[in-house]
Amino acid sequence: MSDSMKNMAATGSTSSNGLLTVTITNTSPRRRVLDSNDNNDDDEDDLLIDPDDPFDITQTKNAPPETLKRWRQAAFVLNASRRFRYTLDLKKEEEKEQKKSMIRAHAQVIRAALLFRLAGERQLVTGTTVAPTTPGADYTVGLEQLVSMSKNQNISALQQYGGVKGLSNFLKSDLDKGIIGDEADLSKRKNAFGTNTYPRKKGKGLWRFLWEAWQDLTLIILIIAAAVSLVLGIKTEGLKEGWFDGGSIAFAVMLVIVVTAVSDYRQSLQFQNLNAEKQNIQLEAMRGGRTIKISIFEIVVGDVLPLKIGDQVPADGVLITGHSLAIDESSMTGESKIVHKDQKAPFLMSGCKVADGVGSMLVTSVGINTEWGLLMATISEDTGEETPLQVRLNGVATFIGIVGLTVAAAVLAVLLGRFFSGHTKDLTGKVQFVAGETKISDAVDACIKIFTIAVTIVVVAVPEGLPLAVTLTLAYSMRKMMADKALVRRLSACETMGSATTICSDKTGTLTLNQMTVVETYVGRKKLNPPDDSSKLHPEVVSLINEGIAQNTTGNIFIPKDGGETEVSGSPTEKAILSWAMKLGMNFELIRSSSKVLHVFPFNSEKKRGGVAVKRANSGVHIHWKGAAEIVLGTCTQYIDSNGHPQSIEEEKAFFKKAIDDMATQSLRCVAIAYRSYELDKIPSKEEDLDQWTLPEHELVLLAIVGIKDPCRPGVKDAVRLCTEAGVKVRMVTGDNVQTAKAIALECGILVSIEDAVEPNIIEGKTFRELSETEREQVAMKITVMGRSSPNDKLLLVQALRNGGEVVAVTGDGTNDAPALHEADIGLSMGIQGTEVAKESSDIIILDDNFASVVKVVRWGRSVYANIQKFIQFQLTVNVAALSINVVAAVSSGDVPLNAVQLLWVNLIMDTLGALALATEPPTDSLMNRSPVGRREPLITNIMWRNLLVQALYQVIVLLILNFGSASILRQDTMTHTLEVKNTIIFNAFVMCQIFNEFNARKPEGMNVFKGVTKNRLFVGIVGMTFILQIIIITFLGKFTTTVRLNWQQWLACLCIGLFSWPLAIIGKLIPVSKTPWSRRVVRAFRRMKKTRTA
Repeated sequence: MSDSMKNMAATGSTSSNGLLTVTITNTSPRRRVLDSNDNNDDDEDDLLIDPDDPFDITQTKNAPPETLKRWRQAAFVLNASRRFRYTLDLKKEEEKEQKKSMIRAHAQVIRAALLFRLAGERQLVTGTTVAPTTPGADYTVGLEQLVSMSKNQNISALQQYGGVKGLSNFLKSDLDKGIIGDEADLSKRKNAFGTNTYPRKKGKGLWRFLWEAWQDLTLIILIIAAAVSLVLGIKTEGLKEGWFDGGSIAFAVMLVIVVTAVSDYRQSLQFQNLNAEKQNIQLEAMRGGRTIKISIFEIVVGDVLPLKIGDQVPADGVLITGHSLAIDESSMTGESKIVHKDQKAPFLMSGCKVADGVGSMLVTSVGINTEWGLLMATISEDTGEETPLQVRLNGVATFIGIVGLTVAAAVLAVLLGRFFSGHTKDLTGKVQFVAGETKISDAVDACIKIFTIAVTIVVVAVPEGLPLAVTLTLAYSMRKMMADKALVRRLSACETMGSATTICSDKTGTLTLNQMTVVETYVGRKKLNPPDDSSKLHPEVVSLINEGIAQNTTGNIFIPKDGGETEVSGSPTEKAILSWAMKLGMNFELIRSSSKVLHVFPFNSEKKRGGVAVKRANSGVHIHWKGAAEIVLGTCTQYIDSNGHPQSIEEEKAFFKKAIDDMATQSLRCVAIAYRSYELDKIPSKEEDLDQWTLPEHELVLLAIVGIKDPCRPGVKDAVRLCTEAGVKVRMVTGDNVQTAKAIALECGILVSIEDAVEPNIIEGKTFRELSETEREQVAMKITVMGRSSPNDKLLLVQALRNGGEVVAVTGDGTNDAPALHEADIGLSMGIQGTEVAKESSDIIILDDNFASVVKVVRWGRSVYANIQKFIQFQLTVNVAALSINVVAAVSSGDVPLNAVQLLWVNLIMDTLGALALATEPPTDSLMNRSPVGRREPLITNIMWRNLLVQALYQVIVLLILNFGSASILRQDTMTHTLEVKNTIIFNAFVMCQIFNEFNARKPEGMNVFKGVTKNRLFVGIVGMTFILQIIIITFLGKFTTTVRLNWQQWLACLCIGLFSWPLAIIGKLIPVSKTPWSRRVVRAFRRMKKTRTA
């Protein structure tokens, strides 16, 4: 990478926290450096990261460890093991790196020994012997010898076996056709050499989750208080009656622990399943002469595997053939140096990536018998990774927790003060504490009850489940997104997708079907109709075309011996050209066996072409090229007419360029096929010189130009329209001809009309590349289509857009797309056509390569954010109401209407069950009718503040009226019973309010809160279960909860109080609120005050 490129990359990464205005448009302004004299600093302040706020992190992707440590240390946490379970374990990461370096050290030693051996050009040492094989084995080479040879990269041992050819014979494999591959053959190989799997560390069991849920400091305090209360109760009142108070609290705490642990355990299972799916790489293998797709776990020793740029080496093996094959061994050696592979350095290590070239390998070791397998078995896969929303919610939870702790301390002080000053009375009206008269045990028991109430207030006030609700909704969303053909690799991408303002999409396979066929052909000046009519062509022309196609390809043709259907494999473009050549009469096997490939220049996305040098049977050499039509045409000096005669191309270039343009305007991909003759003696004879040799690419003779049709995907036009309506601009970035790109863009609806198809709306990669950085940022905002772009152009576009304030999602499938995928806010790789390098650099894998699936990911991203907001609104309403009621009652009367057990039940409804109900709401179409969510958007909007304050105020007023004014209405036989009924009604009405308010939380802005409720069975189930349990608690568990049975009139009153929250929510939504968030006004005022002080 050049220095300028590095600087640009650095610029991009600093803008990875690119902050947006509250309402994001498609032309977001570029962030400015603040000037102290700027009059508009209020708006700009909203775009600044507050350096004093550890929770102000807008982008956790590639965030430095110091930043991640800082917010963890700042969080107010009661149960660290639970709160930080799904965040990145920084300590484990350090340990993992240490283990990696130890295993890498072994690979380094082997590599150093190999380089030393090669430098000395040693030959096979006489007398070197191979260890004897096990008698009676199925194969004449044993597992130990293969493992030793691979791990030690022992060339001497390989030569002793007779090289790769001899080794393949020992392994009963054919270097051209692979293994037989039937069930019996695979079973023998697995038994003899093992499977390509490694033992994984078991996930946490339910007992571990129960233990972690138990670690909550407040719950431990409550258990201790319950134990003391139990002892005192039994001592003073006897076992029959005395165990209720302490036992009730203990049972409630146990219930909270069990429900929390089961919920967390289910989440962990979902993450484990998704993790296993991520590791299940699909790749090609040669078996029985056929190229088939298999899972990486199905590879066996003896398999012949083709290798191309971007592939992961799936097992240890030996190179069979390779052309310019370069391997990135950094995953094993820790060095970013690229290693070239040839017959002198033929060993390939599992887990490494193909950086360049093509080749094929013979598998010699699999699974735990490889260095990579050992590494994977040693380190556990950490699924932890914080998301921006998770960090911000920890900040919210910390703030609320501190408020709750302050309130609890105040309540504790007031209650203790009132108790010891003689102002606290029991249910009969008797003063509870009289100095010198009250027993010490009674005073201690009363103090424990007061302390228990204060601790329980902390339990309710500190929303431990708030940050975990993000994980819950992300786990649910990830599972559902799998059904929508999207595999999430990084959690943060789920929610960031909700903020995406632009999508830079590939054309081929994403906007189109990737089902290619040759529909138009020019040979010489003649247009073939139909395109495969070889009768009008000279045999020599057909022979040259067929030779160029058969040898200059990464595809394959398998013709079954039983006369079945011919199978063509390879990329869609390769398959289309091979199928066309077969119709011209190409004999694939015969051509490949009658000529020898000397050197290959693999297709390169920068040069847009690939070539091959072929030695023919008559010792003549042909250089064949194939690639982008206008680029190959530019290197041609002649063309062969349909009669087989070479003609000068200079006078006909205008004709061929027009032919290319005509095909491109029909949205055809144009590919040119050309060749030239070459002298054999000019080609290097030594292998190392041949690897450095550059294929001649000038003075070519044009053979044919083909137009390949790749139709648009059905529904892609609707998907693009949906994005546009949602405020997300779709940009097409393709390596194809600008005219082809324009035609497809018009067909897909990316370009609305032909009038829009002017520069800079539509631009060529080269033009964009040559602009200055400032010009690129200005032009980038206007670009809709970029044609003939290289991966580097895509990276520059992503950087320019992000510097302009856009939140960028980018699709990519090639190895060279990795920098753009890494740089983008959300990298989307293709599951079918994508290379392993691209997938590893991406955040989400689109399994069906379909643009419509990308749009579904946007929908899910917005759903994640919306669900979290629903849960926040619901939980804060409960927090505000519960705290207000208990504080007012404690200060005024010295008692609290909601006791510890009741508050723990409310906490369960609010925390775990509430999160399950609201965080699993499916996405709705209305989500795509709003603008993208800004990364600086406050979590609690003005609308949410309005809704929660209306509901909380209503609940507080009603329950305080019940607390202080209902005794006269509810007059019972005794004062004690009256107070018990009053407190039961308060508790029951409070729970009913939460049950009905849970429906309101579903639609913070919509009037109809029941719309789509039946689609979420979990929500209906949880609400129904909560209601039934509440009936059971009031009716049968009064001893535990200190409640009494209610008559039907009292039940009806409680239901009406809860039910009124529905019409109240509708009335509340009629109250207008300002667009500027209230929280932002507070922050602005604070910053102004801060500036005034420092001025």
